[in-house]
Amino acid sequence: MRVIGTAGHVDHGKSTLVLALTGINPDRLREEQERQMTIDLGFAWMTLPAGEEVGIIDVPGHRDFIENMLAGVGGIDAALLVIAADEGVMPQTREHLAILDLLQVHRSVVALAKIDLVHEPHWLDLVREEIEQLLEHSGLSGSPIVPVSSTTGEGLEQLKHSLEQVLSAAAPRPDLGRPRLPVDRAFSIAGFGTVVTGTLVDGALEVGQEVQVLPGGQRARVRGLQTHKSPVQSAVVGSRVAANLTGIEVRQIRRGDVLVQPDSEQATTRLDVRFRLLADAPQRIRHNQAAKLFLGAAQRGARVRLLGAQELSPGDQGWLQLELEEPVVARRGDHYILRRASPSATCARPPTRTPRIRDAGSEATARSRSCPSNPCNTARPRTSQPGAHRDRTRARTWTRTRATTSPPDVRQWLRPARHLREEIGGLVVFADQLVVSRHGHAFLRYSAPRIIAVRILS
Repeated sequence: MRVIGTAGHVDHGKSTLVLALTGINPDRLREEQERQMTIDLGFAWMTLPAGEEVGIIDVPGHRDFIENMLAGVGGIDAALLVIAADEGVMPQTREHLAILDLLQVHRSVVALAKIDLVHEPHWLDLVREEIEQLLEHSGLSGSPIVPVSSTTGEGLEQLKHSLEQVLSAAAPRPDLGRPRLPVDRAFSIAGFGTVVTGTLVDGALEVGQEVQVLPGGQRARVRGLQTHKSPVQSAVVGSRVAANLTGIEVRQIRRGDVLVQPDSEQATTRLDVRFRLLADAPQRIRHNQAAKLFLGAAQRGARVRLLGAQELSPGDQGWLQLELEEPVVARRGDHYILRRASPSATCARPPTRTPRIRDAGSEATARSRSCPSNPCNTARPRTSQPGAHRDRTRARTWTRTRATTSPPDVRQWLRPARHLREEIGGLVVFADQLVVSRHGHAFLRYSAPRIIAVRILS
């Protein structure tokens, strides 16, 4: 059983593509359907042309929900990187790609979505070339690029065949015979009780089996199992599983807990990692620095202890010790993501060992400060009238254009500016948001320049 995870920028059509492929809407929350934006993890499944059934985890693309995204991609076998043809590569495209690279997800298919919105053939060629350049220095280099349209259905069958080929070339998951199910959802169903879901990353679960929930240590029994809403007597490694548990209440379980065989694993609050800071990282790693650890579906606050040094400069490597605020279940070979606590940015990588992590590399993703030489970063003076032009003063960097047509026409008129890229001192500035004010002025908001450095140590 295999699992595919989506990735890509917000509003690039990930959930719509999953719906077109599977017939299942992954946006299960009412708020998601009302806002037409994925907030939490969504789940679906489909049958590939050769008859194999695979699960799909749909992740949010908005940067405010990056932590939910990290909870879903830890156990996937391949990635479906979705890039809208009318916009091309955007900031969250790059960050999601960096995260996939950190987690060593080296099997992927790129879906060049929304091709029905592009009427210039040369534009598709430019976007395809841009994607190839983006993937060139990552672990996903050489991934097939499939143009698709969720609206017309064009390219969907070719996409399924490409996913099948990628999954068939992937190595089977290692099975140590020690069941381990990181919990990404826990809820209660009337008449059944507590239900947890996750991707079974090792071993097998059977109906009637006794299990333990870590790090809490509570014990329970498996009352029933489902895979893709079909009852099964045994769940195999790599499958998406829903387990109905007896002897435990839903309030005793949360996302990030791990379902294991009793006394087979041990939670820890201390992990040792081998860490290398990339040469082009904008900041040093200092002793006692705060960070966030993402391991499986778990998120933990951490304090970075440098062993044998007070700081690591860009390009240096060394041993770190992570002191966690709460226990976590880790095993040698697991992969994790380390992000700065504030401002949030991906800054480190896997694999792990319990209770100490020995063989690891590092990654650095950092957000640089606005460049004063960029004309779009020139701050406007504050107005003396309280509340006036509030939509401008909330943003740090704006470019103003007088609108001569209605807001929808303005949005279409300025659409090419969303692809604008400006090289400034080796950094890239993206114009990724467009806001039209009620006074008939259009404003382009520039995101803060961001560098994503992607390289994994062997």
